[in-house]
This record gives sequence, structure tokens and C-alpha cells, in this order.
Amino acid sequence: MTNGNTERYGSDLMAELIANLDVPFIALNPGASFRGLHDSLINHPHREMPELITCTHEEISVDIAHGYAKATGKVMAAAIHNVVGLQHATMAIYDAWCDRVPVLLFGGTGPMPVEKRRPGSDWLHTALVQGNLVRDFVKWDDQPASVQSLSDSIYRAHRLAVTEPAGPVYVCFDAMLQEAPIEQEELDSCPALVNPPSPDAYSPGTPPGPSPAVTARLVEALESAQWPVIIADYTARSDIAFHALAQLAEQWAIPVIDQGSRFNMATDHPMNLSGANFDVLEKADVVLALDMKDLYGSLSRIERTIRTTEPVLKPTARVFSVSLMDYTTRAWSADFQRLYPTEMNVLADTQILLPVLLDALSKRQRPASVEARREEVTGWHNRLRVEWKETAIKKRSETPIATAVMADELWMLLQDEEFVLANGNLRGWVQKIFTMSSPRQYLGSSGGGGLGYGIGATIGACLAHRETDRIVVDIQSDGDLLFTPGGLWTLAHHKLPALIVMFNNRSYYNSEEHQINIARHRGRDVGRAAIGTTIVDPAVDFAAMAESMGVAGIGPIERVEDIAPALKKALAIVKSERRSVLVDVVTQVK
Repeated sequence: MTNGNTERYGSDLMAELIANLDVPFIALNPGASFRGLHDSLINHPHREMPELITCTHEEISVDIAHGYAKATGKVMAAAIHNVVGLQHATMAIYDAWCDRVPVLLFGGTGPMPVEKRRPGSDWLHTALVQGNLVRDFVKWDDQPASVQSLSDSIYRAHRLAVTEPAGPVYVCFDAMLQEAPIEQEELDSCPALVNPPSPDAYSPGTPPGPSPAVTARLVEALESAQWPVIIADYTARSDIAFHALAQLAEQWAIPVIDQGSRFNMATDHPMNLSGANFDVLEKADVVLALDMKDLYGSLSRIERTIRTTEPVLKPTARVFSVSLMDYTTRAWSADFQRLYPTEMNVLADTQILLPVLLDALSKRQRPASVEARREEVTGWHNRLRVEWKETAIKKRSETPIATAVMADELWMLLQDEEFVLANGNLRGWVQKIFTMSSPRQYLGSSGGGGLGYGIGATIGACLAHRETDRIVVDIQSDGDLLFTPGGLWTLAHHKLPALIVMFNNRSYYNSEEHQINIARHRGRDVGRAAIGTTIVDPAVDFAAMAESMGVAGIGPIERVEDIAPALKKALAIVKSERRSVLVDVVTQVK
């Protein structure tokens, strides 16, 4: 698009470099600090640009990129308006950091030359250096000072974002660098400003694998173990690792505990004993911990009220940790968790290590104990699945609706559909009831525990699957949605179909439960724990809120017998009209 003006602006080059990275979408809430870049993205004279996804809050913008990355394994971008937008976005950026997810964040500031600043907002919204605000929870930040610096800055940001351990990066563009024409003399002297270089020559490095000595040690441990256990958390950020883990567990009859930051193992895999964690770990003589951020917490019983822990493992158990987490340890946030003693701490990428380990083990003779263990683990897995289903059936008479029942009803709706669960798990009942077997079929939680994540991550998953018939499902907690309700408008505006099922317990129950436990511990009135923690009087009409933003609303549903008809109606709308539907289901608190 052009009006005949042949001048080339700094933001034109910025937009071309971003487009060169094959970034499909840029989520944004508009702002004057990147108005130059915004214009280049929508009015570039000769390049197709990433599609802009309009958002009502910067937290939503970043959460969209977060969800998209987990759904696809690829990176997208968010544009963040100067100081105020960046402050709005900090929670979502922190979530992405804790969740080790690559996100490209592009911001604007200034103008840095004071003579170019308008009185008022240009001064209020300029910081030195703006990246300081998020530097402790991004992998890298930069504020390029010249047009010749742009390719280095943008390409480096991308490379660092996607290099494992992945994470968000922030590049801030001076408003004047965006808006000033590039001088013809500079264009003539630097051909790269006219024809920007390809990012191919600046691709990420190869991920690290184990040494032969490390592989041999792991083979010895697994081969000699009577009850080895694998515990995995971020492993399935790679599809290769997802499949390799399944093969390793199957071939050597190793029970697996999926901690759920990624969808690491099919729920119906016979070696999956997630949900019986401590009973499984108590028997372990060898533990192989894969991509664990909180190994200490996963191997400890926790008394949450008085803040004490006790170990789960036998003192003689051997623990081997494989992870790249140490490479992203920072001093500001303690997201690195407490240290746990291990026999070996292997700094390797599990998408490399697991196939190597599989190959090495394939050359070994499996001991007879493997088949006995296979029979035991398979039987245990099957009994757990039957028990969980029976529990869901028994709870059908309870009021309000039990989370197990809600999971069962939703599974009966989805069991013959291709779907991805973008957010929510009904406090673990989804994994207990659903049969999910494909990589990235469940996208995990926010990473940093920040509220407001769910709807944005769902939008990201919808963008990832927009060209397919896959049903994107969001089990949406009420308190979380109240932080970022504008995400419903973005779904409607961009005509993205999602099935949103409210987990509406009308409470910030995590906090309510803490207040209950503290009051009980102190011998005080437990009944007053609802003060300041519940979302009642009035109860939020989520269906009406959805309708007001262009999303179909159904509910509230308060009886078990009404769930199935409401869900079937909602799914029919999602499939036939290709639009989002919210079903408000009022549930028990947990």
C-alpha cells in the first residue's frame, strides 16, 4: 500500500526484519509509542506483514503469544506500548518467563531526543532504560540506537528467545528511530538497509546432549533398578521428547509421573501413574527427573499451613536430574525453587538425551524383572482409571456440581472429537477422566501462577489451530477471567471459535482455602474465611458478559442433568457457526 511516497522509514525496516522471522501474528493493544511500526505493519509498501490481533489489555497480548508458542512450538510477537503498556504486561511476561516459553516483545519509547518530545505524555511514558522494568524476567532486552543496529537486535532477540531454555525477550524501539526517514546517503552506503539479510545465517545453536559417560551412567542405573520412576515436567515442549519418553517407559516398563507443566505422557499410556505420585515414589530405587523446575517440591510431602516438608523417597534412592533450567537462574525471582540432592545433574536437552538413551538401552538385554514390573504398573494404571471413573459417577448426586462430574460430562462430549485443551484441568480431574494421547493436546498452566492467563492462552491456541477443525477448549476459572474479560471480545472480533466452559466456583478458592486452614490452625472462626475471598453478592453473570462482547453465552448451569444439553448446544454452535461459546457451570469449590 502506498500513496506515492517513496521514502523509507526506520519502522519499515523493523517490520521487514520481523516479517523475515516468519512471525505469523502480532498481538497488541495500540499505542502512540509504536505508531510508526504499526503503520509499517498495516501499510507497508511492498511486503506482506504478520496479522495484527487486536487486544483490550497488554496482559492478553502477551498471553496470546504464550499460548500460541505452547500450541505450536513456534514463536509469535506482542507489541507493548511504552512504560504504561509494559507495566500492564509484566504479569504475563513473568508467566512466560517462569513457563520457559519464547515470546517476542516489541515496545516503543521516547522520542529519546528531548526536543522531539511532546509535552505531557511523551515525557510520562519515556524511561531510561525501559527494559530495566522487565530485565529480571526476560532472557534479553535491547534498545537499538540506529537503523543499522536493527537486524542485529531483532535477529539476536529471536535466536535467544527460541534457544533452550526458551523465554521472552524485549526489544524497545525509539519513536524517532521508527518515524524518521532513512537518509538516502545511508541507504546508498548500506545495502542491508534496502535488502535486509535473511535470519537463516543467525539461527539458534544446536541443543546440548549427554556425553557417552553420562549415557552409560544412566543406562547402568535404569538397567539395575527394581523400581525406577520417571518424573517429567517440561519435557514435552518438544514433540520428539514426548514420543521418546513414551517409548522409553513402554520398552523398560518404567512408571511415569507427569507433573503437567507440559503434556508429557498420554493419559491412557499403561505406564502413566500420575495421580498416585507419592505411592509410586515411595517404592523407587532410581528416579530419573526430566526438566523439573521444582524437584524438591515434587519429591516432598508438604504441610502447607505450617510450611514444613518431609521427603518421600527412601534414603537409598538414586536421583538423576536432566534439565537445562540452571541456564536461566536469576537472582531477582526465586522461581528456580529449592535445591534437591542428586547423584548426577545432567545439563542436556531431553529431546536429544532421550533418543540417545533409548538407543543405548536397546543394545542391552532387558532383565526378567522388567516384564514383572510391566504387569504391576499396567494393573495399577488400569485400577486408577476405573476408580476415578467410579468416583465421578458417585458424585453425580452432589450439589453444587462436583469437578469430577464436570470433567466426566465434558469428556463424554469430546471423546469423539479432535480437540486441544488450552487451559484448565479441574484440579487434575481432566487427566484422570479424559483420554488424551497427542503431543500438545493439553497446554498446561501459566507457569508463574498469575491470574488472567487462561483466555489469552486460549486465543493463542485458536490462532494455532485456525486452519483446522480441531476444537479448542478452555476450562476457564471465574477469578482468572475477571482479570482479563476483554479476551472474549478479541475472540469475537477475530472470529475465533472456542468452547469455553466456566469452572465457576464463585471463589478465589486458593486464598479461601488458605484462610480456612489458618483459622483452623489458630482455633478461630473458619466460617469467616469467605470474607474477602468469595465472588458472590452479586454472582457474576458470565453468560451475559460473554454476550455483551459477541461471544454466545449459556447458563448459569447448576444441575448435573443440564450440563450435557448445554454442552451439546455449545459445541454445535462452535462447529456450525465457527464462533466462540461460553457455558457457565457453577461448581463445587474444588
